[in-house]
Amino acid sequence: MTRVLTAGEARKKPRATRPVSFSFDSAALVKQLLAAAPERARSILVRRFGLGTNQKRETLEAIGDRSGITRERVRQIEAAGLDAIRASKAFAEARAAFEEIARSVEALGVIVPEEALMRALGKDEKNRNQFRFLLMLDSAFLRERETNDFLARWHIDSATAKHIHEALSRLYASLGDNDVVSEAELLDRFLDELKSVNDAYKNEEVLKRWLSLSKHIGSNPLAEWGRVSAPAIRVKGIRDYAYLAIKRHGSPMHFSAVAKAISTLFSKKAHIATTHNELIKDPRFVLVGRGLYALTEWGYTPGVVRDVIREVLLEKGPMKNDEVIKHVKRARFVKDNTILVNLNDPRYFKRMKDGRYTAV
Repeated sequence: MTRVLTAGEARKKPRATRPVSFSFDSAALVKQLLAAAPERARSILVRRFGLGTNQKRETLEAIGDRSGITRERVRQIEAAGLDAIRASKAFAEARAAFEEIARSVEALGVIVPEEALMRALGKDEKNRNQFRFLLMLDSAFLRERETNDFLARWHIDSATAKHIHEALSRLYASLGDNDVVSEAELLDRFLDELKSVNDAYKNEEVLKRWLSLSKHIGSNPLAEWGRVSAPAIRVKGIRDYAYLAIKRHGSPMHFSAVAKAISTLFSKKAHIATTHNELIKDPRFVLVGRGLYALTEWGYTPGVVRDVIREVLLEKGPMKNDEVIKHVKRARFVKDNTILVNLNDPRYFKRMKDGRYTAV
C-alpha cells in the first residue's frame, strides 16, 4: 500500500508515472470477447471502438449512414452486442483481467481523466481503443461525460469520485479571480479539502491528476496555480510570457532583458522589438525608466516624470526639491536632473518663497 505523504513530502517526493503493464494480452482478450457477440453487433462494435485495421472510432450517425439504418438502431445493436458479451463464458473467464485493470485504476487514484487513463493503460492508439472497449464492458468501471466543470473521467468508486468533485469545486471557490498561488500552497489547500478521502491516495502524482479533472483550475509555465481565467494563468502570447518573466524577476526589467528571459524561461522565441511593442500596448506594464518596465500591480502608475511629480505634490503637499526627488525615484528610474528640469517648469509647478514646490 502507498505510504501516506504529508503535504510537504508530497511536494518533495513525487512518484514517477510508469506505464502500466499487464499479465494478459489485451488484443487477444478483445478478440475472444468479440467472438461472443452476434456478427452484426460485432461489426458495429469493431467500428465504434476502432478495433479493426481502421483505428478511428466511428459515431453512431456515421455507422448508421453507411449501413442504411438509424442512429438509434445502431445504438440498440451495439447495446445488445455488449450485453451478449457480458453474459458469455468468455467474459466470466476474463474476470482476473478486469480485476487487474481495476487495480491499475485504483493505483492511479480511483478517479482519472479519460485521456490520462488511456495514456497510462495503452501504449498506442490501437491499444487504447482495446482498453476503452474493456472498460465499457465491465460495470465496475464508471465513465462520466465531460461537463462545464470537469473533463471526461473514469472511476471505480462513486463515493470517492463525489468527494473529489466537491473538493475541487470548493478549492475553485476559494480562489479569487486574479489569485495566483504557488504549487505548494495549492496542494496544501487541496489537502485541506480532502479530509474525507482515503489518505492512501494523497501523494503529489494523484493530487495533480485530480486537479487536472477541473476545467477551471490550472497552472502557468512557472508552476503557479489559479483560476484558468486569471491573466497570470491564461498564457497565450508574448504579453503573458512577459508578465510572468517580470513577475518572476521581482523588479523592473529592460525590454531586451524581458525578451531574453522569455526565451530562457519558456523556450519561446521573442524578438526584442516585438516584446517592446507588446509591453507598450498592455496596461499591466508601466514604463518607469529608459526602456525599463514594471508591473502596474506593484503600485506603479502610467505617465511621464511630470505626471509623477504632480501626483506626489498633490498627495503629499508642497515640498522641497530633495524630497520631491526622493519620492519620484521610488516610482521612476530616472536621473535627479531629469526630475529637477521638470520640477522647474513654471507651466506646471510653482516655487514658493520658502523653497518648496507646489503643483500649479
